[in-house]
Amino acid sequence: MSRREREARIHELLNHVQQQRLDLSAARRDWLDSTAQYDRGWLTLISMRRYLAIGSSALAIWSIRSPNRILRWAKRGFGLWSTWRMIKSTLEPR
Repeated sequence: MSRREREARIHELLNHVQQQRLDLSAARRDWLDSTAQYDRGWLTLISMRRYLAIGSSALAIWSIRSPNRILRWAKRGFGLWSTWRMIKSTLEPR
């Protein structure tokens, strides 16, 4: 292989690597755009972690003092969730 052929091959490989870098950069941008909503939600959840810990502690103390009320609200919540799932499955196109 002559020197000119090697330089041409090196130039070809460098162009190929540059194109791969551009493709990766575009794919990264697309990925970040499509997952931005989940990232914001996760960061919000992480920032609320302290308040969730305080709230769950207060709820635990409250549930010890009045367990029937917690069970009643849990049943209502489960009923609402089940109703929502039924409505959602009914309205979804098949």
